[in-house]
Amino acid sequence: MKDAIKVAPRSTRRIVFGAYFLLLLAMALFPPFYLSVSGSAALVAGIPLPIFYWVSNAVLAGLGVWALYIVESVNGELPEEGNPNG
Repeated sequence: MKDAIKVAPRSTRRIVFGAYFLLLLAMALFPPFYLSVSGSAALVAGIPLPIFYWVSNAVLAGLGVWALYIVESVNGELPEEGNPNG
C-alpha cells in the first residue's frame, strides 16, 4: 500500500484531492444540490435528510483531510514537529 502511494506523482495527488475537495465545495455551496433534499421529510439514521446532508458533507471533508495527511505522511512530506520550515 505504501509503495502504491509513493509511486503517485505530486501532480496526480493534487488533481485527485483537488477534485475531491472541489466536489465537496460544490456540494456545500451550489444551491440545487441542497434544495433537492431540503424539502424532504425523510429520515436517515433518525436525522432529517437536510441535516444529514450537511453532516455528511462535514464528515467527508474531514475524511479527505485525514486521507491527505496520511498520504503526505507516508511520503515523508510533513515537516518535523517543532520545525515549521520543513
